[in-house]
Amino acid sequence: MIWKNKTFAIEFILLGLSDHPKTQCILFVFLLIAYVMILFGNFSIIFLCLTDNNLKTPMYIFLSSLSLLDICFATSTVPRMLKDLLSVKKTISFEECAAQMFVSLSLGVCECILLAVMAYDRYIAICNPLRYTSIISRSVCIRIILGNWIFGFVQSIPVVIFTLNVDVCGHNKINHFLCEVPEVLSLACTSLFIIECFLFFACSFILMIPVALIVISYIKIIITILKIASSAGRKKAFSTCGSHMMVVTLFYGSAIATYMKPRSISLPEIDKIISVFYIIITPILNPLIYTLRNKDIKIAINKCKIQYCK
Repeated sequence: MIWKNKTFAIEFILLGLSDHPKTQCILFVFLLIAYVMILFGNFSIIFLCLTDNNLKTPMYIFLSSLSLLDICFATSTVPRMLKDLLSVKKTISFEECAAQMFVSLSLGVCECILLAVMAYDRYIAICNPLRYTSIISRSVCIRIILGNWIFGFVQSIPVVIFTLNVDVCGHNKINHFLCEVPEVLSLACTSLFIIECFLFFACSFILMIPVALIVISYIKIIITILKIASSAGRKKAFSTCGSHMMVVTLFYGSAIATYMKPRSISLPEIDKIISVFYIIITPILNPLIYTLRNKDIKIAINKCKIQYCK
């Protein structure tokens, strides 16, 4: 094994969001409701995109891919959180910790890139509508999604290996509700300078480049919107863009705060709350934000109502 001759715990203890029994009960109910909302909202989008012929365009293929990512991302962490809230012994094996870290990190990378791709897709649709079908065809869209999933899982391998290849001393308690890279590294008793440099540059590439692309795309979209003659059209477009940017800010802001700050200024209790935003809050908001003002989705929902009410 890679970790042979290393001092490493065979299991960890996840301290979770709280150790107070009544608070844990409240958190369990909140997380259960949130998880049901994530599954219902995102599965609904996938179902509509698969069954309605009007929703088989690249925009909705990207949207259904985002919904699938949100379902997988939440499922990689929330069920474990629910189990721990009802358990006295909150231990997680080394193998399960490694698997959770790898899967959640890979899916997070995929979502970072996909949100940037979706912003670029909207830029082309609004700013270059006549060239849209030639630039973002259905086949190009599917290749982008498959490439994104492959890249996300491949890129996470070295990060997880470096994280799990550190010497641990002292204790095996992780002050978090999941095995996340910064929290596992906080258990190390050796110098982490090389690993932290690698992690910083990897996160800079995965987080900051997509953020820059999103900002540039939306700036150009806003410039185009300002040229729209109708004030109602401008208002609707700004409202939609504002909603999208709110979700993007929540997701990237919380991810950057988790992965790109020095360990010396890390506050575990705050870090846990920050993680809740991109693990739970954004998967709940994405279906609402991307569909609430979407005319095509509303039509598809009405079709389903008519079809299943007959």
